[in-house]
Amino acid sequence: MYNKETTCELSRDQIEEKARSLLAQMSLKGKVWMLNGNWDPLWNTIRYRNAYNPVPIKTNGVPGLGISPITFTDGPRGVVMGHATCFPVAMARGASFDRDLERRVGDVIGKEARALGANYFGGVCINLLRHPAWGRAQETYSEDPYHLGEMGAALVEGVQAHNVMACLKHYAVNNIENSRFFVDVKADERTMREVYLPHFKKGVDAGAASVMGAYNLYGGDQACESKTLLTDILRDDWGFEGFTISDFIFGIRDTKKAIEAGLDIEMPMPIHYNRHLLKAVEEERIDEAVIDTAVFRVLRTLLVFENTPDPIVYTRDLVAHPDHIALAKEAAEKSMVLIKNEGNVLPFNKKIKRVLMLGKLAAQENTGDRGSSRIFAPYVITPLAGVKAYFGETVEIIHLEENAIEKAKTLAANVDCVIIVVGNDYNDEGEAVSPGGMEEFMKPVIEGYRNQGMPIKARLMRLGAKLQANRFTAEDGSVVGGDRESLSLKPEEITMIKAVAGINPNTVVTLVCGSMIMIEDWADNIPAVLYSWYGGMEGGNALSRVLFGDVNPSGRLPFTIPTDTAHLPYFSSTDRTIQYDLYHGYTLLDKQGHPPAYPFGFGLSYTRYEYGDLKVKDDGNALNVSVTVTNAGGRDGEEVIQVYVGMVDTKIDRQVKLLKGFDKVAVKAGESMTVTIPILKDDLRYYNMEEGQWVLEAGTYRVLVGPHSGEDVLLEARVNL
Repeated sequence: MYNKETTCELSRDQIEEKARSLLAQMSLKGKVWMLNGNWDPLWNTIRYRNAYNPVPIKTNGVPGLGISPITFTDGPRGVVMGHATCFPVAMARGASFDRDLERRVGDVIGKEARALGANYFGGVCINLLRHPAWGRAQETYSEDPYHLGEMGAALVEGVQAHNVMACLKHYAVNNIENSRFFVDVKADERTMREVYLPHFKKGVDAGAASVMGAYNLYGGDQACESKTLLTDILRDDWGFEGFTISDFIFGIRDTKKAIEAGLDIEMPMPIHYNRHLLKAVEEERIDEAVIDTAVFRVLRTLLVFENTPDPIVYTRDLVAHPDHIALAKEAAEKSMVLIKNEGNVLPFNKKIKRVLMLGKLAAQENTGDRGSSRIFAPYVITPLAGVKAYFGETVEIIHLEENAIEKAKTLAANVDCVIIVVGNDYNDEGEAVSPGGMEEFMKPVIEGYRNQGMPIKARLMRLGAKLQANRFTAEDGSVVGGDRESLSLKPEEITMIKAVAGINPNTVVTLVCGSMIMIEDWADNIPAVLYSWYGGMEGGNALSRVLFGDVNPSGRLPFTIPTDTAHLPYFSSTDRTIQYDLYHGYTLLDKQGHPPAYPFGFGLSYTRYEYGDLKVKDDGNALNVSVTVTNAGGRDGEEVIQVYVGMVDTKIDRQVKLLKGFDKVAVKAGESMTVTIPILKDDLRYYNMEEGQWVLEAGTYRVLVGPHSGEDVLLEARVNL
């Protein structure tokens, strides 16, 4: 019941009875027609100059029976329709380690989705960051399954509070971009259960109404056609009661295999369903009972959400409401991660006269990639605009790009501070929208129009391909986005940084990105380095408030930065098969004995925290871990307390330690706070493939508590279980 048992006006029995009654009144054609979207990119292009999702992408309802269509909007930076609030990308919000903040972000997304006519949000992206070269890393939260699941569940809860069905994606093992349309991911069941699936289960447990299949193959089957994923695990094991949808255009390859595996709705248009599905049933190649099951799942979900009272009235003035924009700024502020601050150069003194800002990205509107997650915000505050707005006319702000090195060197010695803005944009990382060019993308779209009985639009789409080509290509004609070719900055950015490094002691490099950037080849003479991410529409204002001390940075790295890229797992954007195992990120570095350059969960503050009085109490179902945190510095701040658990005497191959709990708390200067974090014993189990079940291994466990995953800072207690 999607955690709506106490709010839905109908009981479970009433929902089931009504769904079966509606199903009994439907014709075969009516049932089949419910199981696909009706995306119309040609009309969208003509009417809105945006082919993808300027208005909801709808399925077919049944008006005569009062059955509503599903009305889809994408995410996860916000609602992609209209001119909605643009939040920082999900990876940035993951860096906040703040469940409550993410729940509030979901609350805004739910409100704006409803105000713009959507009842379905396809933006809870919880694919694991296995390798930082993944082009779509910005859309997810973390390299850690526990952290990823907690943040995703919070977004689900916020969105669904407004009766918007939340969709978990992309299920599953979708962790490479350029090859996602053909790569076959191979992993044993333990690896899947412990590393690549637990965050999806957590989203299901949080009540997510829907799950989107992935493009890639898993164990030889398309993920959208995998009975193992869609039925055996998702429904039979986890008890998922909602409905599934395909990833768009290329998700399904075989009509019969997909529907029988448990893939309910083909999105965004009927390339393999609709008439093909109807014909297969009429020819008795597919049992009508399979169709009934899929339609029943959709009906049951719609009935729950439509019979739960709305908490507010959803009017268009909610879209980009001032309160929502204020939350976008707060999210950007709480997401920024300070990883270097030698000599406490930050925060900069506000009593200044001249600021030098370097890098073309300082003046570029840069909120993330331009694929399906793109938001057309009403405005975007760049870093340059944010600093100018912060000081008004009282301070001279000078901006130079990378090609003005000599001038930059001269000015750097004669200004009060230097702010260098470098990193990536949509050309460097993001969604790869097609396995080939626009022609290959349009082939199934044309088939979708034909399948709906729209031959004229099918022919016109050949022209539409040319009209939309600029959406997916750079100025030089190359395809934008995709997996990253380099984990470092661009050569011209590195040259600029090295040229001005050491000239002005008040210098910071701020990294605009959606994933990890290696800094070892330029950071030696740079005193301060800050991850500011793709910070959303208010990112520039948030950056100024962090750099000049209005906000104490509290973000923490949602990934590990190694000292050498050779310490990362194998990654390829072209291999047709890839093998996954238990290890990546901090777990791989722990296993191999490589100390990280910056550990998972790391982040500096303008104050200093001390940990003490670690206690662990076993209440039977959980280990209640309590620790006292003292703000020993001179500023109020927020600290992220992290709990890792490992095993001393394990008899199996398992990670040295894993994150099993965290909490973000505000502690005033000079004060202490005792925080208790429960660690469920069920979360300490490993998956025994021989027995086909989860097992709590008997022995001694290490409970490690501290500000990040680095062993040198963690307090330790041991418990026998």
